[in-house]
Amino acid sequence: MSAAMFQASPRIAPLSPPYPPDIQAQFDHIMRGAPPLVLFRVMAGHGRAWDKFRAGGLLDPGPLSLRQREIVIDRTCALNGCEYEWGVHVAIFAGPAKLTAEEVRATVLGDANSALWSPAEQALIAAVDALHHRATLADEEFAALSTHYDEAQILEIMLLCGFYRTVSYLANGLRLPLEQNAARFPA
Repeated sequence: MSAAMFQASPRIAPLSPPYPPDIQAQFDHIMRGAPPLVLFRVMAGHGRAWDKFRAGGLLDPGPLSLRQREIVIDRTCALNGCEYEWGVHVAIFAGPAKLTAEEVRATVLGDANSALWSPAEQALIAAVDALHHRATLADEEFAALSTHYDEAQILEIMLLCGFYRTVSYLANGLRLPLEQNAARFPA
């Protein structure tokens, strides 16, 4: 079990409602009416950090499918031991991304060679693993990615890995308590 599960409050206090009108409008836009995540409430308390964080977000429709994007994000968060962000993404996006329970589990406990994944997804997971462990791709890994993904998609994969590594640093370093409705890492 992660330390975040037992932490009553994060190391930096989140904003409490009522939020300033501009922050409330940003939360409403991002969360589409749902209560803002603790991560967002912490970040929004610090204008420069919040602005930079929002500017780096990659949840808009990009060159990857929702499924591809979520595999990258879930795997990146799992490798970084970030149950907070992994759990949020699994709870919100696993269904729409058509990730099965077994595939979700494999983002934490599996590897790129799993028969669960298509060849394109195996190349994707191998790339995430390489970027996490070595901060680079070997020629063979880049070639495998290039077989299935175009240049814009490869750039998006790398950007997602970097951004969600940063999110993992924030969630883990701040010891954010797990969101109530978020998924939990498999045992």
